[in-house]
Amino acid sequence: MPELRKDPIHGRWVIISTERSRRPSDFVPEERRPIGGFCPLCEGNEDRTPPEVLAFRDNGISPNSPGWTLRVVPNKFPALRIEGGLNREGEGIYDKMNGIGAHEVVIETPRHEETLTTLPLKNVVNVLLAYRERIIDLRRDQRLRYVLVFKNHGVAAGASLEHSHSQIIALPIVPKRVSEEIEGAKTYFNYKDRCVFCDIIRQELQQKRRIITENKSFLSIAPFASRFPFETWILPKTHYPSFEHMDSSQHEQAAQILSDTLRRMNRVLADPPYNYIIHTSSSPEVDAEHYHWHFEIMPKLTKVAGFEWGTGFYINPTLPEEAAEYMREAK
Repeated sequence: MPELRKDPIHGRWVIISTERSRRPSDFVPEERRPIGGFCPLCEGNEDRTPPEVLAFRDNGISPNSPGWTLRVVPNKFPALRIEGGLNREGEGIYDKMNGIGAHEVVIETPRHEETLTTLPLKNVVNVLLAYRERIIDLRRDQRLRYVLVFKNHGVAAGASLEHSHSQIIALPIVPKRVSEEIEGAKTYFNYKDRCVFCDIIRQELQQKRRIITENKSFLSIAPFASRFPFETWILPKTHYPSFEHMDSSQHEQAAQILSDTLRRMNRVLADPPYNYIIHTSSSPEVDAEHYHWHFEIMPKLTKVAGFEWGTGFYINPTLPEEAAEYMREAK
């Protein structure tokens, strides 16, 4: 019997379609682009990208030259541009403004064949530290209201370059999906005087049915109302409204569980295309009590079609409890 499940944060309903239940082997891996050819993100091609805004490199090595372990550069084809004013205006009933913002690329490794799942732990820590530094810097711009960190891995997930990278986009507005999540968390807090994410963590630790892996500071779970097969959330056990305000002592724990979770997913689903995003507070001072930053990882295994677009419902053919078990047992 199919089951309807309600997400306690968004109030969003999901259909868990057990009658069309699918195991990991039922999902066909995407076709891979062959490794090779020219890549502007590889070490030695620094002149083929815009000048770096951040880099981790050995002391004494000049910027925009080889000898780095991570670089952050402006996107050569940005969705938004940093120069100019917002110029908000109305046109009848319609509102518009200039496309002001920032669009940056985090080049996670100088080596083309490496991925986030194969990087040593210290390099994954550097990726998270780069996110933190860029979020803090971009938040200083009074025109910008939200900074989104995301990664597209694989062609089916929207990656246009094979070289391992993630992206940062700073926006002059808070995205609707983020504001809905923040408002949902606030509504829950106003009713129960507790953070909904903290309640989720407590319940998942008690039930242990949807836990994938955990360490001292973080928990990786298949959410109760998963929208997609093998959707995974990583949540800090300590309440923090924003990613950049996480205690510096926890960056290694965050990198460890991100790496562990991605490697399990890689093993179970044969290196699937996936997207991950960091959902963080738009205003840490305002959202301090009710919001809780987290990773959302979504393998690209099914297609969003007419029913989903028409209703806002998602159909998930894999029970979250079964997905968690497959990944939990992956070595």
